[in-house]
Parts: sequence; C-alpha cells; structure tokens
Amino acid sequence: MGEIVGYGVVSHVPPIVLSEEDRRELNGGPDLSLVDGLHRMKTEVFDRLQPDTVIVLDTHWITLMHHIFDARSERRGVFTAEEILTNPGMQSVPFDLPGDPELCKAVAEIAADRDDTWVVAADEPNLPMSYGTVNLLGFLQGNENWVRIGTCQTANPADWATLGEMIGEAVAQLDRRVVLLGSGSLSHKFWPMAELRQHESAGLEHIRTPEARAADEAIIAAWERGDHAAVIDGVDAFMQYAPEGHFGHYLGLIGAIGGRDCLAPGVRYSEYESSAGTGQLHIWFEKPEKGWTND
Repeated sequence: MGEIVGYGVVSHVPPIVLSEEDRRELNGGPDLSLVDGLHRMKTEVFDRLQPDTVIVLDTHWITLMHHIFDARSERRGVFTAEEILTNPGMQSVPFDLPGDPELCKAVAEIAADRDDTWVVAADEPNLPMSYGTVNLLGFLQGNENWVRIGTCQTANPADWATLGEMIGEAVAQLDRRVVLLGSGSLSHKFWPMAELRQHESAGLEHIRTPEARAADEAIIAAWERGDHAAVIDGVDAFMQYAPEGHFGHYLGLIGAIGGRDCLAPGVRYSEYESSAGTGQLHIWFEKPEKGWTND
C-alpha cells in the first residue's frame, strides 16, 4: 500500500536559476532565500524521505478541459523557456526525467468511473516541458520518478478537490512513497512593464499591492498553523489577488491528504519574498505521526 509522505508548495520563479552574481545584483546585495530553501529541502527532506515518485502540479503547463498527466516513462531533451529569453538559466537546459506511467494511468482509471471529472494520462512523445517543473530539477531531482500534472483552466475548487482525492486513492493502491509538489506562487500580479525594473528585488515593499501582501501573509499563517480549512474556505476571496494557476497547485493536491480535514502544519523553507510583484514562498507539510487528519 502506498503513502504520501510529504507535500510542498514551492516557487519556480526565473531568478532562482540565474547565477549567484546575477541574483545578488538583481536583489541589491543579498541572495534570494528561495535558492537556499530549495537546497535545504533537498538535503533535509528529499534525501531523508527517499520518495519513489514526485508529483508536480505545474502552473506553467496550462490545459483546457482535462486534468492531464504526463504519463511518459522517460523525458529527455533540452529545454528553453520561450517567455523569458534573457535568463541564461532557462535556455538550452538539458533534462533527463524518468516518469511513473503506472501511477498516471491509475488516476485516469479512477476518473473513468466518474462523470464529474476528466483525466488524461498522456504518453505523447512530443509533449513539451515547462519551467514550473524544469526550474526545480537542478535543486531537487534525485533518483526518484517524476509525474507532471497540468493546470486545467476550466477547473474550479470542487474540481481540484476531486483531483486530489483521486491522486490519494491511486497512491494508496500502489506500492509507492510519494511526495507532492505544488509549483506556483501566492498572489500573482506583476508590475507594468514601464515600472517593473524598479520592482525586481525580493523586498516585500515590491509586492504588487498592500492588500495582496496581507492576503498572502494570512494564508501563510494558516498554513503554519495547519489550518487548511481556513485556506480552502477563503479561496473565493483570495482569487481577487490572482493566485497563480487559480491556486490549483495547492487545491489540486491538498485534497490528496485530507483537504479541509488536513491538520499538517507547514514549515517554511524560505522567506516570503516578492518576484516582480508576485508573492513567493517554499513551505513544507510532512505527514504527522498520527496521519494527515484526525480520522
């Protein structure tokens, strides 16, 4: 019987794959805490837990009307992010990523018996990669398999909850130790082009609005308390701050470990930082000794 051993909400922002010199110049001296945080997550979490499979819900892979799983057994190639061509850390990046087709197909089979959701386990060989996953690999990848899930733009919070429940059911059927990663930001509104160069450092004064910062900080505080019910119940109000991927990277995975009933407290693996006005954080939720919920 498989189990989900941990869950992280992580940032994939382009500055993390710049050189240290360029990061410090961009940030006015100090390095980004997001970089050290991913290195620590690798040594303190991944190396200790030794997962068999990592499931990433990637907010830079946008789908239309399905939850699509990248079900290829292997992904090898060279990646360039077409949306940012001034960042050398996102140009011609080699990747070699083993997959977990069995797990992907297990979720699709569960979905096939329902009429309220739609899951595709895709093994199309030319399926492109996206930097919501690739930017994490140099920090976190070990010998485990990686599964990518797209962000369905027509999904609502109930759809995301269903996806999480199906992932949890599929993992329980298989002999896997699984880590979940939600790859995306909190508030996700950028500064306009003419102003953006004045707001590239990580200081919180650069978050797009004071209201967005307050909303982000309220969610972070709830995560640290393990109050997932408060976060889920407040999602409709949070949408005015445009969380990345409609917050699917959180909502689509928290359902796998209990949803509103999950009591796992979060441990920060970075400071809360701005990136071009957006709210960024790494936070880790580990399975408590008594389980994800009180049930």
